[in-house]
Amino acid sequence: MDPIRKAGFTLFGIKLDKKTTNEGGQSGIDCGSLWQKFEKGNYNGRTPNKLSEEVYAVYYDYEGDHTKPFSYFIGSMVDENAVLPEGMDFLRVPKNQYSSVMARGQMPDCIANAWKGIWESTIVRAYSYDFEIYDHRSVDWNNAEVEIFISVL
Repeated sequence: MDPIRKAGFTLFGIKLDKKTTNEGGQSGIDCGSLWQKFEKGNYNGRTPNKLSEEVYAVYYDYEGDHTKPFSYFIGSMVDENAVLPEGMDFLRVPKNQYSSVMARGQMPDCIANAWKGIWESTIVRAYSYDFEIYDHRSVDWNNAEVEIFISVL
């Protein structure tokens, strides 16, 4: 599969206050808690200058491969000149090459299963900025589709 080149973009939202790890299922707990905070705080609804209604979940600042700690961010894509609201964080995702994987099925299991497949795949990962895009296809949690972009070398 040919890599997909994507331009850089800026997100406003929230991030974990510490790194997480896949060891012992900790990332599922941490990332799930951040999603609850994101939804409860209506961060997507409060984000100014959004370029779309899509929500991005970004894995970044890896300390190695998928077995090592990483950072996690949830947010909405904004115009690069937007002013950051108080109480929100921002993340700039640089331009990069990606491989795309589609997670399909019941949430959140379909996401966990897609990542397990990615970890076991032959994709030559860059461990830079990986992200999931949640849009109209992921509204029905019983039959969701979420596109995952994996940074590649």
